[in-house]
Amino acid sequence: MKGVPPHFDHPLDAVEFRRPGHREGVELYRAHIVRHAFEPHTHEAFGLGAIESGVERFRYRGADHLAPADSLVLMNPDELHTGRAETDGGWRYRMVYLDVDVVERISGERGWHFGDAVGHDAPRARRVGALLQRLWQADEPLAFDILLHTLLAEFRSHARVARESPAEGALRFAPVVDYLRAHLDRRLTLDELAAVAGLSPFHFLRRFKAQYHVTPQQMLMALRLFEAKRLLAAGDPAAQVAAATGLTDQAHLTRSFARRYGVTPARYQRQVRRR
Repeated sequence: MKGVPPHFDHPLDAVEFRRPGHREGVELYRAHIVRHAFEPHTHEAFGLGAIESGVERFRYRGADHLAPADSLVLMNPDELHTGRAETDGGWRYRMVYLDVDVVERISGERGWHFGDAVGHDAPRARRVGALLQRLWQADEPLAFDILLHTLLAEFRSHARVARESPAEGALRFAPVVDYLRAHLDRRLTLDELAAVAGLSPFHFLRRFKAQYHVTPQQMLMALRLFEAKRLLAAGDPAAQVAAATGLTDQAHLTRSFARRYGVTPARYQRQVRRR
């Protein structure tokens, strides 16, 4: 991995993204993190990968999790999470982020869901790490797609496919999340969001936190930064992205993006638009 973003506290902290030019909804990621602590963020995609060395601590669904070397990381879409090193030498890991429809097309199944955020399956984790490395190096679209199919098959035994209907709480707050997505550039109020849910403001706040384990403001910022990530990948200028996502200015975008994704917007944009 070349280069280190200037905001990192430790010279060994580095992250890199890559998107294949022929396949939408797929993003590869590799990193070595020693000091950086990722703030709550979302990828709005399945986050599947393997820890190569060290131990990661992350908060996910209201609980802390430890992912040691040779373990799998299994994250569902729309789940906010954090991340920091649990070991002095940090942790090194590889991930792939797959949109829901990509998983459905590759697997031929609907409703994938992972019950455990960490999979303690060392042989499989090592195979996943090797496949992710080969995906990163794959130049031919056909070879890439075959590797991607092989990779997803490694996660099938950890996935629950016949998922039950969403809980009542998620159904109640789905319009609120949709409202947040539709108004990323606005200064929203608690009363406004509560009205969407049909609840009093602080009753809404308590229920929302119980459902998602984050506040509406944390959810809003995570959605803002995910949308910023999408716009940057499409080639939009950073200043325009900041305005479109309700951030104060380009400097605010840079700080917030780096805290959640571990890389500056400019560096991310260069990485994903190489190919």
